[in-house]
Amino acid sequence: MRIGVISAMSAEQEQLIGLLDRKEDKQEGSFRWVEGRMGDHTLILVQSGIGKVNAAVGAMELIRCCRPDCVVSTGVAGGIDTSLSVMDVVVGRQVVYHDVWCGEGNAYGQVQGLPASFQGDEQMLASALKLQTPVTIHEGLICTGDQFITAREELDRIKAQFPNGLAVDMESGAIAQVCYLQGMPFLSFRIISDTPGVKEHSQQYQDFWGTMAERSFEVTRAFLSSLQK
Repeated sequence: MRIGVISAMSAEQEQLIGLLDRKEDKQEGSFRWVEGRMGDHTLILVQSGIGKVNAAVGAMELIRCCRPDCVVSTGVAGGIDTSLSVMDVVVGRQVVYHDVWCGEGNAYGQVQGLPASFQGDEQMLASALKLQTPVTIHEGLICTGDQFITAREELDRIKAQFPNGLAVDMESGAIAQVCYLQGMPFLSFRIISDTPGVKEHSQQYQDFWGTMAERSFEVTRAFLSSLQK
């Protein structure tokens, strides 16, 4: 199975590259990726850059150049629900934009002419929820926008619009939209690195990368290994 994996930041990409055997850097024009093996699967790793536009371009190029069987958005996200702790995982049964408003006749977060939310692939979701790991895995709503959420006021605004929201990131919605338009199975699988709105939030985020990242990405390995055609 060929699995396309998109992450935003170099710190995330480095963790993912470390999961691969027989890895090889590849390029077509200006588009670059790392391809390697994980068990029976070929993984195609793309570092898109941060934000919705970068994520959409990365997803489109991945699909065009590499023709994966499915696409996974992974890396870290902020937890915005009291049920979540750092190192938990959220898998996106739905993904929505928290910073889109197209006017009357559209739901908040809906791009006019498209679904109000994008659905995660049921087969990949089921694989994620069957994992036996020490990490707690939650399914639910991931909210995407071009903001790194830090303040309680920003979190409260998102929760007011999306009370069921579990996590926030800056890429999953755009990747989900591209995959929807291309008919590509998609799932967002995000590790909680921080919980916006708490005291000393910035330190919490830095501590994750300093002490927890390597252990937490093992659940990503388990998930990707579990996928089947």
